[in-house]
Amino acid sequence: MSSRDEFRPLPLPRPRRIDAVRNHEQILAAADQLFAEQDPRTVTMDQIAKAAGVGRATLYRRFPDPRSVAAALLDEHERLLQGRLAYGPPPLGPGAPAAERLAAFYAAAVELLERHLPLALGAGAGPARFGTDGYRHWRGHVRALLAEAGVADPDACADIALSPLAPEAYQHQRHTLGLGPERIVHALGALARTVLSGAATHPDEDRLG
Repeated sequence: MSSRDEFRPLPLPRPRRIDAVRNHEQILAAADQLFAEQDPRTVTMDQIAKAAGVGRATLYRRFPDPRSVAAALLDEHERLLQGRLAYGPPPLGPGAPAAERLAAFYAAAVELLERHLPLALGAGAGPARFGTDGYRHWRGHVRALLAEAGVADPDACADIALSPLAPEAYQHQRHTLGLGPERIVHALGALARTVLSGAATHPDEDRLG
């Protein structure tokens, strides 16, 4: 190999075609409207393709099922919250006690659900929720807060602490019981402060070996 070949620059990746970008945006916009207009769990790929004005083959090249479309829409909103958790000001971001950070996380997650509940239901309701990237991120964050507060078994408690944020649970509270988001946030904040303040007071009590 000559020195000229060794230092030849790699070819740049080909930019996405304009029509591919347009199709992607049309699919997401159409799906967003469908998820808002009907039960997200009933939306079909045929409906999305028809509403977006694209062929089924075009749709399936990008997404295998309606859940993946909803997940793509929800992902952008969740990434903003993930950034705030990692780099934002306290109490949501670093620098506040664990109990206050958990309470702030609950408030931010409720705000996300209030704005995007149809997407959350479509993207990860039921058992599928536990396999989403968003859930894994939230679980890691909450587990770290529980461990910081001295909770005896943060691995077991992380999913319990996240259970009030299940999309079905929030839908039940808001639309069956008629609870307002402020009331839900207040209750979750009180729960976070009570549980984690107690753990901090007795960090070694009942700790599993």
